[in-house]
Amino acid sequence: MISDKPLYGSKWQRARVVFLTANPLCVFHEVRGQIVAATVVDHIVAHKNDLTLFWNRKNWQALCKHCHDSHKQRLERSGVVMGCGLDGVPIDPQHHWHQR
Repeated sequence: MISDKPLYGSKWQRARVVFLTANPLCVFHEVRGQIVAATVVDHIVAHKNDLTLFWNRKNWQALCKHCHDSHKQRLERSGVVMGCGLDGVPIDPQHHWHQR
């Protein structure tokens, strides 16, 4: 369902606070073994004004602003997940280190 109504109004702000309270850490940093507070509720799959996808909480993840504005944008443009885990292995499942 496509809508021209503003999506990020008071209903979203309330849902955002509830989600961040339950998910207070940036998931991109957690993968790297780091603890950083999340401040952004990101849509894992871009909703493109699809209300069902927009409100689907399984499509939400908690990110810090830096990861949302840099790493997530790069991922959406190129499909490459940046960074390594604590073991030094790239976290991108498509990286050649993960290929047989």
